[in-house]
Amino acid sequence: MAELATIARPYAEALFQVVKADAAKAAEWLDGLAVVAADPGLLQFAHDPKVTQAQVLNLIAQVGPKSLPAAGLNFLTTLVENGRLSVLPEIAVQFHALLDAQSGVRKAVVHSAFPIEGAALEELTKVCEKRFGHKLNVQVAIEPELIGGVRVVVGDEVLDTSVKARLEQMKVALTA
Repeated sequence: MAELATIARPYAEALFQVVKADAAKAAEWLDGLAVVAADPGLLQFAHDPKVTQAQVLNLIAQVGPKSLPAAGLNFLTTLVENGRLSVLPEIAVQFHALLDAQSGVRKAVVHSAFPIEGAALEELTKVCEKRFGHKLNVQVAIEPELIGGVRVVVGDEVLDTSVKARLEQMKVALTA
């Protein structure tokens, strides 16, 4: 996985520099290309020695985003020519990280025993933004073993208010 990230980083950074003014729009078409490139059938087709690069590009043009700008087409052509089509989903992930960093947004994962939606998620997001001092892009992950409460992970910072964590703290205190 780290190797894939290492390969993807220069491509994501180069694309980000090229489309800096329209990075949000580029993220949309890049996500579309990443979905197409993640298909195992397409990757098998692209790695077939009998298939030309033009055929691969033609197929992606037919099933991928309909309004691909010139920068997107050039980027896709570069990936196909260099045999890096399989790295496209990771490039999209790293591109979004660069976009978030530029806008001052950080990714947060809220682990909860139960689904959190609507007003409750908005309120939790506000509290977490105040606590971590950043605007957050929040995703919820369901983990029933937490019993209750939440564990919020932002980068390498963790805020754990789950029942499971409290029970562990009590266990340590009682056995000490």
